[in-house]
Amino acid sequence: MEFVNSSPPRYECLLFDLDDTLYPLSSGLSDACSNNIIEYMVEKLGIDEDGVVELNQILYKKYGTSMAGLKAVGYEFDNDEYHRYVHGRLPYENLKPDPVLRSLLLGLPLRKLVFSNGDEVHVMKALTRLGIEDCFERIISFETLNPDINEAELSCVTGHLPENPVICKPTEIAFEKAFDIAQLNPHKTLFFDDSTRNIQTGKAVGLHTVLVGKSEKIDGSDYALESIHNMKEAFPELWSESIINNKETERIDYASQISIETSVQA
Repeated sequence: MEFVNSSPPRYECLLFDLDDTLYPLSSGLSDACSNNIIEYMVEKLGIDEDGVVELNQILYKKYGTSMAGLKAVGYEFDNDEYHRYVHGRLPYENLKPDPVLRSLLLGLPLRKLVFSNGDEVHVMKALTRLGIEDCFERIISFETLNPDINEAELSCVTGHLPENPVICKPTEIAFEKAFDIAQLNPHKTLFFDDSTRNIQTGKAVGLHTVLVGKSEKIDGSDYALESIHNMKEAFPELWSESIINNKETERIDYASQISIETSVQA
């Protein structure tokens, strides 16, 4: 007689960052993005070229993203224009179809979501170039976390601009909003990200955390993967649970069929 493990799976959802997580840092998109941000700050916002690199680093460290920092310290600009300038000129041609990752993702019956600070156009371009745009239940992007409302409207409602008018990782409110939007349980979710700060916040709000792009764990990470391609070696139980669940379904279907046949014969 075959005994099937009917205990509930440890994980119900996989939550993935996009940039430098679902594709490697070596693609060059991250460096290009940083250069585009610096150029935008100088060309569009009139920030002095001599101190722009240091200012960008300060804003990024304090507010999570350069954009969030610029907004928080009072610079006004159109979100879509910023994203077109910073992401619209990235070398997406460096991203190639990734059939290995696609096979891994499609082989998992769990919920799979993308959680990115990037705008939706950028996220979809990258996923499409990788050939995995149809592997996810939904995308939680900049627009998801920041529905259309401009600074003037915020100021009218609250009397002042909030300390951080842009919601983004690594703030806890970004994670909590993502949980609410996607209706996911962080304690049953495996979170993949390349950012130390994102991983640490993710751990603080209850996620099981996987640092991608590193071979050693850090404070706040439960696991570390040199590449997202190492998922199956690190978490074979995710695929084993798939097999077990299929066997359980087959067993239940067979039992139901026997029950139906018996009742008909009776």
